[in-house]
Amino acid sequence: MSTLESNDFLSPVAKVLIAALMSVILLLVFINSRDLSKVREPDASPAQVLQLRFEDRPDGSIAIIDYKTGKQIDAVQGEAGFVRGTLRGLAQERKRRGLDSGPPFELIYRADGRLTLSDTATGRLVDLESFGPTNASTFFKLFNASNVVAVSKS
Repeated sequence: MSTLESNDFLSPVAKVLIAALMSVILLLVFINSRDLSKVREPDASPAQVLQLRFEDRPDGSIAIIDYKTGKQIDAVQGEAGFVRGTLRGLAQERKRRGLDSGPPFELIYRADGRLTLSDTATGRLVDLESFGPTNASTFFKLFNASNVVAVSKS
């Protein structure tokens, strides 16, 4: 009588599952090693640019100030979760890098209709339309408040 002796401790199904798991782990390591933050569509040319400074006020509001004129053009009152969250993220990045609040932020309305908030101190960009039209409109209204003119195309 012959018996099959096997030194193989794993069944064929277990081997397939382990191989699949190893493949997924390797794929995740590869993806995480790539700098995907640089993968983005080229930006259209700016149609309008507004340089802004944001200041916290004692009453909890945020003053939105035209960087060039120094005049307050709007204020964020109450919860305003999207605006506060966006500004908080940018401010934390400046703090992490040891930068002050001096350099302006640029609110850029592009020729293709996209809206970008740029931190000139860190180079960080936030594509505001990615968060939906309602959230983007909270920033877009600043163009009307400031009476900004279109950028010349030279």
